[in-house]
Amino acid sequence: MLYVLHTIRLLSPAALFRLASAINQYGVNLMTLLNFAARTYGQKIAIVDEREMLTYNQLFAQSEELSIVFRDRYQLGSGKKAGLICKNHASLVKAIYAVSLSGADLYLLNAEMSETQFNNILERHDFDLLVLDEDRSELLEQSSYKKSAIWSYHDTLPAINNLSSISSYKKRKRYRNSTSKLVLLTGGTTGKAKEAAHQPSLFNYLNPFYDFLLRLKILNYDTAYIATPIYHGYGAAVLLLFCALGKKVVIHRGFDAENACRLIREHQVEVVTVVPLMLHKMLKTNASDLKSLACIASGGAQLNPKLVKETRDQLGDVLYNLYGTSEAGLNIIATPQDLAYSANTIGRKIKGVLLQIVDNNKEEVEFDRIGQLCIKNRWSMRNETATWIETGDLGYRDKHGYYFLCGRSDSMIVSAGENVYPLEVEQVLLSHPHIEDAAVIGIPDEHFGERLKAIVHLAPHADTTEEALIQWLRPRLARFQLPKEIIFVDHLPYTLLGKMDRKLLK
Repeated sequence: MLYVLHTIRLLSPAALFRLASAINQYGVNLMTLLNFAARTYGQKIAIVDEREMLTYNQLFAQSEELSIVFRDRYQLGSGKKAGLICKNHASLVKAIYAVSLSGADLYLLNAEMSETQFNNILERHDFDLLVLDEDRSELLEQSSYKKSAIWSYHDTLPAINNLSSISSYKKRKRYRNSTSKLVLLTGGTTGKAKEAAHQPSLFNYLNPFYDFLLRLKILNYDTAYIATPIYHGYGAAVLLLFCALGKKVVIHRGFDAENACRLIREHQVEVVTVVPLMLHKMLKTNASDLKSLACIASGGAQLNPKLVKETRDQLGDVLYNLYGTSEAGLNIIATPQDLAYSANTIGRKIKGVLLQIVDNNKEEVEFDRIGQLCIKNRWSMRNETATWIETGDLGYRDKHGYYFLCGRSDSMIVSAGENVYPLEVEQVLLSHPHIEDAAVIGIPDEHFGERLKAIVHLAPHADTTEEALIQWLRPRLARFQLPKEIIFVDHLPYTLLGKMDRKLLK
């Protein structure tokens, strides 16, 4: 632990004083981290979006002022709840720190949720304040929500961008608390959201913090672009990490491949967070704009082996694969060298992670046997009663300590008494030179109980038939893995977080 603190320059007398002073003034919350960053990095650029560029001093001052507005005007404090429905922009970043300082629990909500999903969340959570983008005004209009709301940006109405019109800010005694929790709602676009609450704690997060720094060589770089949504746990974690390190973080309201390539070129971005679909689109749009990248941190969805090879061929050994969940946080990392060992691996577990692979009877299986990944660590969610967190992901560990995913537990089918994992068949299909993308689902079968159906998107100008693909698959798959049917489509459905939308597939 001392080596970790030394590596991130927290062991010098001056750094320890700044950290102790921040904790003494603000308690243990996210604003404590930002205060330490402002004291340490001051005039360095912290956040850049399409509207503004803020130094660490400016970001801290404006976030602290916003927190006073939240407490004085909107009565936020311990025991209260604030929901943020925002895309990536500076106002969202300010609100994250401000809510945490107020003592209220901070809920990062999916900015793309439907009215039905929003109303379902309101039934379970009595929010005291909502911060939302103006283009989501229909959520309020069509809901039963009657409490306070503030816009992220607005020309005339109370909004974070016009603090002077809503704030009676004066220098006053600082607030101090250690009660705020950061709450993520998983499954926000495709199903009923599940809560994952995390309590800010420097020491609990040292292991994932350090492994992320070490394996991805983050200390070597100065500028990062968070292309993934901050309301997703992955984006939020990287934002907070880079704040602690004094890096410049580039963000943008939404992802567009052409714009993303431009941002990377203009800011000479060295580190970017993506889901695989984003990386695929950027490489297809303008790979030459990505030459400054030294670290592409991919997470949130399974990597396509073709994408691994394409990235290596065009940009070199810069691709990293991160595995984590909203409940359990970051747990496994694959470096470029790990991906050279196998393009399908999610890597090796990080220090401090206890990981079991168990069968249906909750018994741990041997290596190379498939089971459910169950995780225990110090930085997992705090609102679970069980010691081990069941991820719902199926996978296995090989004899060299590398982990591999085989899909979700609810995607496995039983065909003629055999367990069949659609992801394994997908990975074989994706190795075909004429296939751009593929998905495999289970369908009812009169004789086998269930069989597989493959949905295939061919590469541009490629041509093949169902019969030809079945013949190609025969020597590569077991008989019970062969799809009963293969259909061809122009595109496959993905969620806004870059995951295959299997509900739409079915």
